[in-house]
Amino acid sequence: MRRPALYSSSRSGRSGPDTSPTAVPAPEPVPNAPSPTSSSRFSSTRLLWVAILLLAVALALSVGHGMRNGQRKLTQEDINAAVLKTLETQVLPSEYAKAYENVLPSVVRVVSYVKKSRLKDEAAAGKPRAGSVKPKPLGPATSGAPPADDEEVEQGVGTGVVIIDKGIILTNLHVVSGADRIKVIFADGLESEATITGAQPENDLAVLQAKRIPDDMIAATMRSTADLRPGDKVLAVGFPFGIGPSASGGVVSGLKRAFRSPEGKQEMNNLIQFDAAANPGNSGGPLVTMDGEVVGIVTAILNPTPARTFLGIGFAVPIENAAQAAGLPPF
Repeated sequence: MRRPALYSSSRSGRSGPDTSPTAVPAPEPVPNAPSPTSSSRFSSTRLLWVAILLLAVALALSVGHGMRNGQRKLTQEDINAAVLKTLETQVLPSEYAKAYENVLPSVVRVVSYVKKSRLKDEAAAGKPRAGSVKPKPLGPATSGAPPADDEEVEQGVGTGVVIIDKGIILTNLHVVSGADRIKVIFADGLESEATITGAQPENDLAVLQAKRIPDDMIAATMRSTADLRPGDKVLAVGFPFGIGPSASGGVVSGLKRAFRSPEGKQEMNNLIQFDAAANPGNSGGPLVTMDGEVVGIVTAILNPTPARTFLGIGFAVPIENAAQAAGLPPF
């Protein structure tokens, strides 16, 4: 009878390798364990955000360092130096030039005409017309036959200023008084007949309405004289002796002045006295500030000699009175 083989529990005594297959237990499953793919993706995202954060910090430090070392705070001295440099290198227009440019589109030439037959009738009746004796006009001499009795002759030339863009014009009453026809010439060259729609004889003012006006008519800006002071710069614009438009600058010499006409027929009060040059033909023109705003209407000059040319004293009616003549509300 064969005996069964016996096996020892220890393998130290065996000399040969054990070639018998050995069973390897299966690993136990670990719950919620991340897969290798998801772990690598999470690590890449975290590294990306860390890199962005480091770049942002580096950029902030670089900008702060540059502002501390490379840029300097702008001071008042820097501004003053820049303005002074501009004034030294740039040619700026004068205050008078800017005022003239602002008011020029509103300035008009006013010409009054009378019929020759009327002049003859008045001369025969011993009533010479004021202003009928005029200096010889400048320019080339005219030739041809004398005008017929029914033809018109020029009575006078003055200035006006548009105060309402519908063609309402202020001028002096003595420029248009007694005229058979009135013509106005605008800054763009347009000519139009005009009629008298209002008058203020006590201030030698007349209001005209032009029959035609430019498409781009610009009315002057009027300014109260309440803050006007002696010494303020002013500009007179007009057509002295028919030449113009001409500009002359000066200052306000006084306020609330009185003036009596050379003939002694009229006395005006509350006038602006100025020393900007004004001559016959400036009558009715604007007296403006350095902003180009109208503060008065040039109406008279003081000259005790028969020449009646400018000696340094001119008068203007305050614009408040002139506006009332046109029916405008006071300032």
